[in-house]
Amino acid sequence: MASHPVQVIAVTGGKGGVGKSNVSVNLGIALSEMGRRVVILDADLGLANIDILLGISSNKTIENVLQGECDLREVMVKGPGGIKIVPASSGTQKLSQLNPMEHAGLIQAFSDIGDDIDVLIIDTAAGISDTVLSFVRASQEVLVVVTDEPTSITDAYAQIKLLNRDYGLFRFRVVANMVKSPQDGMALFAKLTKVTDRFLDVALQYVGAVPQDDAVKRAVQRQKAVIEAYPRSKAATSFRALAKKVDSWPLPSSPRGHLEFFVDRLVDQVGA
Repeated sequence: MASHPVQVIAVTGGKGGVGKSNVSVNLGIALSEMGRRVVILDADLGLANIDILLGISSNKTIENVLQGECDLREVMVKGPGGIKIVPASSGTQKLSQLNPMEHAGLIQAFSDIGDDIDVLIIDTAAGISDTVLSFVRASQEVLVVVTDEPTSITDAYAQIKLLNRDYGLFRFRVVANMVKSPQDGMALFAKLTKVTDRFLDVALQYVGAVPQDDAVKRAVQRQKAVIEAYPRSKAATSFRALAKKVDSWPLPSSPRGHLEFFVDRLVDQVGA
């Protein structure tokens, strides 16, 4: 298993459509530009979309790894900016309902590549399914993506509440996505903290905001990451600023490799 530190970040948010995959991909590319070796796991195991988002085709997916037909290195595809992507299998219901052995096998496969990466970004599915919760609970950092919509704030609060109340998670990082201004991003964070401070014992930390930018829409239409297609856009600039903050996050001290820590925690959960 991995012997060097690997930062494991779950990008999540209770509601669908808040831009988790866009945040995952562009943050990953920005970190790669800084010299970090980044792998993104498309952990929306039933409705995968990162390969579609980036116009990447893959002959093999996580399903092939689960079936023992290949190892993880054979599944990983090269993405923009030097990142590597582990695609899931879109529309495969079986992958959204992994049994404990399959789930453990999936994560065990990651231990074999630990020495080759610095950052593992987990792009989770929407909602609070067991699979989503397992990935989030096992990660070192939880990055919650919210937008200025009542349903987004409500669903993010529900997810944070569940993870805190039932699983003891305390620290959550927050990104305000698709906001009109930096001030709106801070105001959105204030809305979320107003309810969490009142009802939960958690620490929310504001990472920053990604502006509403037509360049993002144009990039999606071109099946490219905005940081690649429009590197000087407001959104691309904000993703690079986010990456600098993420790169400054300390790795937790552990006598074991940090990807091994992630593997152990997840295997313990699914085996319980």
